[in-house]
Amino acid sequence: MKIVTWNVNGIRARKDEVAAFVEREQPDVLCLQEIKASVDHIPKPIADLPDYWSYWHGTKGYSGVALLIKRAREADRPVYLHPEFDHETRFAATRVDGILVASIYVPNGGKDFGAKLRFLEAMAAYVAALRATGDRVVLCGDLNIARTTRDVHPKERNDRAIGQLPQERALFERILAEGGLHDVGRELDPDNDNLFTWWAPWRNMRQRNIGWRLDYVLASDGLAAQSCVSQREVGTSDHAPVVTIFGEGAGS
Repeated sequence: MKIVTWNVNGIRARKDEVAAFVEREQPDVLCLQEIKASVDHIPKPIADLPDYWSYWHGTKGYSGVALLIKRAREADRPVYLHPEFDHETRFAATRVDGILVASIYVPNGGKDFGAKLRFLEAMAAYVAALRATGDRVVLCGDLNIARTTRDVHPKERNDRAIGQLPQERALFERILAEGGLHDVGRELDPDNDNLFTWWAPWRNMRQRNIGWRLDYVLASDGLAAQSCVSQREVGTSDHAPVVTIFGEGAGS
């Protein structure tokens, strides 16, 4: 099963890039964040891709997530779920091959840091409840936290910057622990100090790979991945798509 997460920073601006990416990569599940568009403003040619069930959960000009599920994986239209703490169209989930897959866009925290912490605390409780019922999950998205110091380029490190604060990182670890989850990207590339998924859109930061790792695939223990790659060369969003391929443990 190939699962992709990508903060597109505006689906209308990136519609052709996303369509080309889907055609090329043929993901089984595509999780998008920051679509910045309501359902009736999703542009062609991606609003209803013929081989995919498409679900758009957004509002005009801000936030928003989407899930695109290959019809070959799910013959019937999936049921989409939202936890109670979903606000500002930041969380959508569905089941694919019996696995709960979520597309998540955690608040940045710059305008309301307390709201970000509350969202993360609710996520921790949510994944703990799923674990208690035996659910297998794959959480995908822009979590707006660099998990550790090494997930930020040395030129960008600042322990007083939102996204690098101790309380955020502690909640990230709590989500992993309480949900029985593993950080697929870091697990498969443990020694890479240049593994980033977001770059500030100035001073050629992306070309120089001076970035942060903000986009993650978190999977239940027992779901084994073969690869997880940040495709820095793809697209004009300030985030890269992260492409993960799961093996037999993920129901493929």
